[in-house]
This record gives sequence, structure tokens and C-alpha cells, in this order.
Amino acid sequence: MPHDIKYEYKSVQAVRGLESRSIAKEQREGGWELVDQIHGTLRTTLKFRRVKPDTTLSKAWDVFRGLAPAKQRAVVAGMAILLVLAAVGIGTSAANEKRNAKPTDSVALSETSAPSPAPSVAEATGQTSDPSPASSAAGEADQVITPENNEEFAALLASTDYCDPSMADFAAKYHGRRIEFDGSITKMQHHETYKTRYDILIGPGNGGPKTTVGPAFKYEDVNTFDLKFNGSSVPSSVSEGDTFRFVAEVGEYKPVQGCLFFLTPVSTTVR
Repeated sequence: MPHDIKYEYKSVQAVRGLESRSIAKEQREGGWELVDQIHGTLRTTLKFRRVKPDTTLSKAWDVFRGLAPAKQRAVVAGMAILLVLAAVGIGTSAANEKRNAKPTDSVALSETSAPSPAPSVAEATGQTSDPSPASSAAGEADQVITPENNEEFAALLASTDYCDPSMADFAAKYHGRRIEFDGSITKMQHHETYKTRYDILIGPGNGGPKTTVGPAFKYEDVNTFDLKFNGSSVPSSVSEGDTFRFVAEVGEYKPVQGCLFFLTPVSTTVR
């Protein structure tokens, strides 16, 4: 009897304009084959399939289905007997272990605890040379995060999956903190019906629309004044592919909205 090819299916939501990144990721990491695309206003639904791998259980099931009905009933009866015998054996073993178990002697904590060392002079007087933990934490919170001083941020910018769980972890950990990085505009469109306000997608590096790494950073409902340009070179307009040095405040990461990572502009410098 010929072996029918069986497929498993999955659907992925991708931001419009970033479909190629999602397709390449699924092909590379899971061997998925694209079978359909449904384009929405902001997101595209990508439908994939791949050959369902054979497992030991599925192979056994195929063999069982090929048996005559009488043989199938015999196999089921034999398995039922084996399950009963296994249950009896487990129960007997547990009962034997319970009978053979011996109580162990316990030792009072007070008999084994070592005496506490006497406090030092500095501790007794409340004097210490270590910096205050509160002041250290405050200094760290004021520091702008860059790929040079934060390994997590560096890894985030190099990620090939903008829906990776690390995006949500970073957004939750550093919400409200400022980040600084070299990036480019990967996609730009009007915000709703406005002609002077935009939704801007940003990626790390200089790739523009061809960017294949990093989060899908988004400035939502902004105009050129909101980008807060500084320096001597201030453009009158921006477009896809333009490269800048961005400083922004970490906002929400929304996996249900196409894995968008929202930022608030702090400053922008032409590169």
C-alpha cells in the first residue's frame, strides 16, 4: 500500500514589508514551505507546511492499521494484560519499599549550628566603605544603553528573529530606559489618514528595507519634528533607507501586533 505524504501546517503573522524575514526564518530553522500569503492592512498572514516526520508511534500505528480485525483485537488484548501485570508489579514494589524503610535520626538545629561571629567595628558603628546600593542602582538607571556597554542589547540587535522571546524580556527589563544605536529606516507610511504624520519602522545598521536582523522598532504617529534632530545637518524630510544615530526610550513590545517593539524618540543624528 503506497505511503501517503502527511503534512503539518502553521500560520505566522508578519508586519507588512517584513514578510521576507519571516519566510527566510521559517525555511531556515524549521524547513517550512510557504504555501499562501494573505495580505492585511498592517500585517500579512503567512501559511506554511512541511512533511510530518514519522515517529516510532506513528509507524507502529500504521502497522496496526494494516492488520486484520482479528489480529487487531488480539494485539489490544495482549497490551491490556501487560498493563495489568505492570500495575501489579509497581504496587508490590512500592509496598516492599515501605516495609523496608527505616526512620532516620534527626539532629536538632541548635546542636549543629555554629556560633555567629562577632560583628566588626565597622558593622557595629554602621560605617562601611562600600558605595550605597541605592546610589549605584540610580547611576546605572541613568546610563544610556548601547551595544558597547550592554551585552543583552548587542545580542538583540544581532538577532535574526524579531519575534524571539528575548525581545519581550528586554522590553520588560529596560522599560523606560534610553537606548542608543546606529540604524536606518526600513519602512515608512502615513499614520492613518494624516499626510504629515507617520509610522516609521527602524532596524539596526544601514540596510534600510533590506535589513534582516534586529527588532522591528517602531516610532508610531510621529512627524519630522518629533524625531528631535540635533547637530548641524537637519533634514527637511526623511525616507526609507536613511541612516541615523537614534536615541530612544524603550516602550512596549507587542507580539500580537506583528512583534513590533515600540520606542519613543529622544534624539536623532544624521550619519
